[in-house]
Amino acid sequence: MIRVLIAEDERLIREALAVLLSLEDDIEVVAQTGTGDEVVGLAAGHRCDVAVLDIDMPGINGLTAAERLRSDQPGCAVIVLTSHGRPGYLRRAVHAGVRGFLTKEVAGDRLAQIVREVHGGGRYIDPVLASDAIAVGESPLSRRELEVLRLAEDGRPLPRIAEELSLSEGTVRNYVSAAIQKLGASSKLHAIRIATQAGWL
Repeated sequence: MIRVLIAEDERLIREALAVLLSLEDDIEVVAQTGTGDEVVGLAAGHRCDVAVLDIDMPGINGLTAAERLRSDQPGCAVIVLTSHGRPGYLRRAVHAGVRGFLTKEVAGDRLAQIVREVHGGGRYIDPVLASDAIAVGESPLSRRELEVLRLAEDGRPLPRIAEELSLSEGTVRNYVSAAIQKLGASSKLHAIRIATQAGWL
């Protein structure tokens, strides 16, 4: 049996996925959660072979959870589901060691096939999402510029961001200005919106 964990914050979708996968003779859904914070502990406690993760969840998101699973539970293959086909998400997912990347529009029987594929060492990436990621290209922002925008996305003021990153306030302002310029944005909020829509944040 392939032991599966499902992490999805919308209960109706989570339970529907569990029912669909449990109809398969060789798949058993052994754990479910609605928050990213519980993923690693559940995967370890239930000896999961495959984790099916939504990207947008309370606590840590699905991509961060995937990174932690790769580090703490390398035997657990990860499939990411997304309702937003943002190209940057795919690139981040690949870097996080994700073996399956698809939209929530996938049919239940196809999802079961993909669970088997990734459990067997294969990989599946939605071809439309892959094409979009190639068209958009890599993020022009540096790691530090992305980090500053990610913190600013929550509405944190620049002095607090500077304190959290152990940087001067002027340096943080420079990173924000560089990000605005590279993205052709009109403001910090506009830069955040562009980066979010591309899936870079």
